[in-house]
Amino acid sequence: MKFQRIYLAACVALSLNAALAAPRGAIPQPSATQIPLWCERSIAQAKAQIEQLKALPMTRVSVRTVLGAWNALDITLQDIDGAIGLLSETSPEPEVRKAAEACDLRLSALPNEYLQSAELYARVQALQTHDAIDAMARQGILDDFEERGVSLATAPRERAKAIFERIDKLSQDFARNVRETKTRLAFSEAALKGVPALALAKRAKDAEGNYLFGLDYPEADAILNNAEVESTRHDFWMAFQQRGGQTNLDILKETVQLRLELAQLMGEKSYADWSLKHKMAGSAQAVDRFLGEVQTRVEALERAELDQLRLEKVRFMGATDATLKRWDVAFYQQRLKKERYNVDQAEVRAQFPTEPTIAWMMKVTSTLYGVEFRPNKRLPVWQPDVRGYDVFDARSRKYLSSFYLDLFPREGKYKHAAAFGIRGVSLAAGRTPVSVLVTNFSRDGFDQSELRTLFHEFGHVMHGVLSRTRYVMQAGTHVKRDFVEAPSQMFEDWPRRAEAISLFAQVCPSCKPIDPQLIARMNASRAFGQGIQYARQGLYAAYDMSLHRSSAADPMQSWIALEGKTPLGYEAGAMVPAAFGHVMGGYAAGYYGYMWSQVLALDMRSAFGDNVMDKQVAARYRRLILESGGQRPPGELVEEFLGRKPSADAFFREIMGKLQ
Repeated sequence: MKFQRIYLAACVALSLNAALAAPRGAIPQPSATQIPLWCERSIAQAKAQIEQLKALPMTRVSVRTVLGAWNALDITLQDIDGAIGLLSETSPEPEVRKAAEACDLRLSALPNEYLQSAELYARVQALQTHDAIDAMARQGILDDFEERGVSLATAPRERAKAIFERIDKLSQDFARNVRETKTRLAFSEAALKGVPALALAKRAKDAEGNYLFGLDYPEADAILNNAEVESTRHDFWMAFQQRGGQTNLDILKETVQLRLELAQLMGEKSYADWSLKHKMAGSAQAVDRFLGEVQTRVEALERAELDQLRLEKVRFMGATDATLKRWDVAFYQQRLKKERYNVDQAEVRAQFPTEPTIAWMMKVTSTLYGVEFRPNKRLPVWQPDVRGYDVFDARSRKYLSSFYLDLFPREGKYKHAAAFGIRGVSLAAGRTPVSVLVTNFSRDGFDQSELRTLFHEFGHVMHGVLSRTRYVMQAGTHVKRDFVEAPSQMFEDWPRRAEAISLFAQVCPSCKPIDPQLIARMNASRAFGQGIQYARQGLYAAYDMSLHRSSAADPMQSWIALEGKTPLGYEAGAMVPAAFGHVMGGYAAGYYGYMWSQVLALDMRSAFGDNVMDKQVAARYRRLILESGGQRPPGELVEEFLGRKPSADAFFREIMGKLQ
């Protein structure tokens, strides 16, 4: 029996070594049985590195022995953590996701230990740096130590460690409950009047011949934007708003209470006060002022737009007493845009077929930033739809990085859109980056919203793969949380600009030529709905802040109270917080950052003037913003790029519908 166990372990080790020996830019694809061994090995290696740094004589503390060693530790952990995090969210195999989640918890527990080490802390404190990049890296590590409670007495430090570990587990459970929802709704053909034929063509049916719909975003768009039968929209909307259910509400409630306890252990009154100290905003008061100004600007516009949608419903229903409901907003907004601006999203999808549009997006990006994207079929993938690419500098022909596209929905997959920074760059270690774009797009072409999302998320990918930082800890999107969205938000503007659209014919000469009049109508239609959109964003941000004050709010009751004050009020039975993953993840007391960073995004966009394909401006942007990652303060980078202090003028024009 002992021999059999040794033999089995040896076989697993050999197969694991084969799985990890892969081409440059490859992401490891271990099996469910290989993951535990890989996890054990990696944690043992990391702990050995930690012990070696702890034992470093204080007389030998230097940039090389401390920051170099810290960078090596980050690399050891990221080499497994990046792949494990991706597999837990995207693997088509449930057993792989389960094994990855178990490993992820072990990995996330490790910083709770070493960032509370007095020996490590003393060595970083003693370090003398000689340039701004090293000084910023040192300060970032010290901030991490303080945030984990290194300076606390023994009992509160141990309690903080337990809280961090519990929150990690709760966050994982919350995400899984949304990702693996199995709800299916059945609708008759009559109930789906108005839904595009493409959305029904290959759809599964139940025994009675009704069409079955899950809760992925393409299905939500098909019904909420198009279904003429209000009960159909209502039923789908309600199911969509109940993802995660009471289980996730309970998880969120416990998490909010734990965060407050954690902040108070650290000597702060609230989690918001504790969390915001190291962000651009700096304080909860600054966030409150910003959100108050946004609300003041958009309140009247939101009401005016909702009034127009209600009138559209009155016309459509032929009932003067018709009341606008939340499940009506997308439907009547599409109808109004079609009537007022002649923008039909089915026409937009036909104009932007899926594969040519992806190729066009990459053509625009590579032309803009002076790089080449080369398909690499040797890169191993976790599902047949996934495709890998290598990135080369167009001038030097030097390999820079790799990225993957995982674009379409499937069971058990992450349900939103995100860029996963799998591997960060480190010039000091000769390390090249890898990012993955994970989305849930339709296979039947891109509508106006999906085009924006495609470019937004690919902006994150470029921030990762074009980064040229000294250390992994500063690579790519490892910037202040309220700046991380700025490069991606800026890139949202490109798919609507003629200079970029002119490249479409180069990637698909056989495609129907892009209709400039359609683009002009799409651009004009953007002006309607800005009040609704930004009022909603403001609500999400205010809700997030409400959870993280000096007393722990009940998540559901807080949402009901805040949404109840909005023009459309709260709909009984809806559980929006149960699927609001941002407040469980890195955006806790930070959701305001989407609008905060957009102030900078729109200001940076203004540097391109009337030509978003200006290669000289793009080269400066690539060098200053994308390549710098987090090794310089974001405000400093933006000011140098603009040649002036940042301004919020462009942002407030945008949210008021006065678009460029």
